[in-house]
Amino acid sequence: MQAGESAQDLDLVLKSLWAAYQQGERRALARLLTLVDQAAYRRTIYKCLAHAFPEQTSLTVAVTGSPGAGKSTLIGKLLPLLRQQGRTVAVLACDPRSPLTGGALLGDRIRMPVPVDEQGIYIRSLATPPGRQGIAENLDVRIALLEKFGFDWVVIETVGVGQADVAIGDLVDFLVLLIPPESGDEIQWEKAGLLEIADLVVVSKGDLPGAARTAAQLQQTLNLPGFPPKPVTVVSAAKNLGLSDLVSRLMQSPRRRRLQEYYARRLLLLAQEILAERFAEKKDLVARVLEEARQNGWDTWEAACELARRLSENGH
Repeated sequence: MQAGESAQDLDLVLKSLWAAYQQGERRALARLLTLVDQAAYRRTIYKCLAHAFPEQTSLTVAVTGSPGAGKSTLIGKLLPLLRQQGRTVAVLACDPRSPLTGGALLGDRIRMPVPVDEQGIYIRSLATPPGRQGIAENLDVRIALLEKFGFDWVVIETVGVGQADVAIGDLVDFLVLLIPPESGDEIQWEKAGLLEIADLVVVSKGDLPGAARTAAQLQQTLNLPGFPPKPVTVVSAAKNLGLSDLVSRLMQSPRRRRLQEYYARRLLLLAQEILAERFAEKKDLVARVLEEARQNGWDTWEAACELARRLSENGH
């Protein structure tokens, strides 16, 4: 909320934007995708979406992998194939956040050229701070906005990630992990994380030497006796090899979104955010407890417990 902007002003802004959004206006969609990051607006957007348990309408696909694996290039090649089949596609490209401006670096967009008059594709870059497991903040709300807008596919590109960056897995129907040729020990290094939760492992840059060998090594690593088989395929965005097969695999795959588990965690985080805002207003109470802690010799834990007790008793 801007300085001097009342709750009534906020409601009017959102009401106007939401009406335009429901009419299919992309400028309204773009504005809502931006306002999601402001807590005051986000709460109203939650109400408009009513998406605590949203309908799963779009096919959501995430493309993840280490830096330089070819995520942006691959998505850029898949877009025209999907359009040829009549699908509309929205892409949320999670770019590293600029340390100077705080915005997205936009490197992903350069590798996803889209004709100016193409109305079936929408690409949005999202500034992603460190420590977010390769995905932007409030990504779930943005996915819901794109789904309700009517896109057939929503494609998420993560920032270059490591083995433990698995948060994207709960938000999408299908998780594609890209691994470049000759990854060597990186395959073993990633085994305990992304390799385990990916629905499809793709060896990118399949025109380069070593791609077939890397794919064979992955097949041996992932398809051990007693474990569910995991498909491994090879693609080359540069040579347009394996792309049609990849699209077919995605279309034929069952949805895997584990939204129940995700939203349980999301609700807890939102409740913590709300409580933190309310508690921040209780500076006088905090000061009193600190003074009593000093007088009574309480340690930090005892003082925190006493503060929590009083906040609970006061109904805050």
